[in-house]
Amino acid sequence: MDTGFLIAAFVTLFVVIDPIGLAPIFVALTQGAAPRLRRAIALRACVISVLLLAAFGLFGEEILGFIGISMPAFQIAGGILLFLTALDMLFERRTRRREGSAGSAEDPSADPSVFPLAMPLIAGPGAMASMILLTGQAQGDWLGIAAVHLVMVVVVALVFVMFLAAGLIERALGRIGTVVVTRLLGLLLAALSVQFVLDGARTLGLLGS
Repeated sequence: MDTGFLIAAFVTLFVVIDPIGLAPIFVALTQGAAPRLRRAIALRACVISVLLLAAFGLFGEEILGFIGISMPAFQIAGGILLFLTALDMLFERRTRRREGSAGSAEDPSADPSVFPLAMPLIAGPGAMASMILLTGQAQGDWLGIAAVHLVMVVVVALVFVMFLAAGLIERALGRIGTVVVTRLLGLLLAALSVQFVLDGARTLGLLGS
């Protein structure tokens, strides 16, 4: 397998998934969570992401085609769902839900590991599309396809490492800093979600170039 192709695959997935940029978002989404719960959320999100990206790397076009969904439609749906999460962060609805359920062992609705962490933040439309394109460039070479998936696992492992450092980031920010960053990232997530929708609409030809 060409080393240049592997480097290009790593750079593509690293930029699209953005492990460094996800760390403060993870802090905001798990604000106030115990370290043990935070590690469990991080591990669950990363494992689910690897499974999702592997599925799309191997059968992506077939999966979407089978249920009649185009990649642009997938982008638009992901953008809308991500926008709802951004609203939660902007108005601290997620924090209030967690505080209101403090007496229970675990509140499933407060667990962000599947949504929005695993999807669409880690295994988002861009990452899924990248896996489809990269495995397609391997042109049926199973060694190349396996190499792409190995690169994807390495990038998601970097995401996990950044998530483990979330406690340090939170302590460095403090309570007020965390609240400010949560609001700011909520705004940025809202903008990112709108970009997902615009990209999907543009691909469908609903918007001009």
